[in-house]
Amino acid sequence: MRRVAIIYEHMVRIGDIELPDFPLLLAPMEDVSDPPFRAVCKANGADLMYTEFISSEGLIRDAAKSVQKLDIFEYERPIGIQLFGSDVETMGECARIASRANPDLIDINYGCPVKNVACRGAGAALLQDIPKMVRMTDAVVKSTHLPVTVKTRLGWDENTKNVGDVAERLQDIGIKALTVHGRTRVQMYKGEADWTLIGRIKENPRITIPIFGNGDIDSPEKALEYKNRYGVDGVMIGRASIGYPWVFDEIKHFVKTGEHRPAPTIADRVAVCRQHLDFSIRWKGEIVGLFEMRRHYANYFKGLPDFKPYRMQLVTTDSYAGVSAVLDEVAERYMGELTATVQ
Repeated sequence: MRRVAIIYEHMVRIGDIELPDFPLLLAPMEDVSDPPFRAVCKANGADLMYTEFISSEGLIRDAAKSVQKLDIFEYERPIGIQLFGSDVETMGECARIASRANPDLIDINYGCPVKNVACRGAGAALLQDIPKMVRMTDAVVKSTHLPVTVKTRLGWDENTKNVGDVAERLQDIGIKALTVHGRTRVQMYKGEADWTLIGRIKENPRITIPIFGNGDIDSPEKALEYKNRYGVDGVMIGRASIGYPWVFDEIKHFVKTGEHRPAPTIADRVAVCRQHLDFSIRWKGEIVGLFEMRRHYANYFKGLPDFKPYRMQLVTTDSYAGVSAVLDEVAERYMGELTATVQ
């Protein structure tokens, strides 16, 4: 196999935050990117992480779920708090509140495509009103001493791919980095992400801030290919990391050496899943921690033959001791077996 090596030459800066060359970002994912999930991703190579997105209206009202999402830990740094909302003034106030939680940066979500966000005039809906997006971003920038970054999409639909204009206007009012998901809002998560416009933004001589690409990065080969083809400063990884936090270290190793790391063993999968579970229970308590881990088991053990009976036990057992015993059974049952590729 031909080896492809990329030499690290420079740091990527977001304000005063220094990241390694070609940093790997963990995407903010609702109901996924909580502290337990972030912990296993950080341990496996994520360079910059974000909280789940936080509703500005919820934070202003002191809603318990929104406030809990402000929880960050020292070992996570650098970490950003991501905000979304539809009201300019409220977003400014929300940025002030979030800044008191002492993150390293504030990120604004202009990319979420889901109906209950976009139909309320937040997330990707702002791609239909760029002047309001600019005013909102300006309000956030002026409300915090922290670097402000933005995550968005190519545009609302195929006829309004305006992210090139968005990049220039938001840079001009002070954002320090931009992440672009290579789909429109109408596409949701369907079809293949198109990084062409992301590459054009990076080529634009007016753009001096870091540009990160997002969408469909699910292998070391694709990460390196997109780095070379589109010139992005780094990539943001979302769905490929769910149940597979090793993706970060695997990409870093491949970019550096052109070689693949060995795939995680059954023992590795069980150990990291258990770490995730233990943190979930410490942070949320046993009842909620066990319940919220249920969405992760199928991903941790994806590709294992005849796994369904174990998955059913994992998602129905209501005690930590019971789940731990099932994980022990999984480790014993599949020890030494070759498994299907997870990604």
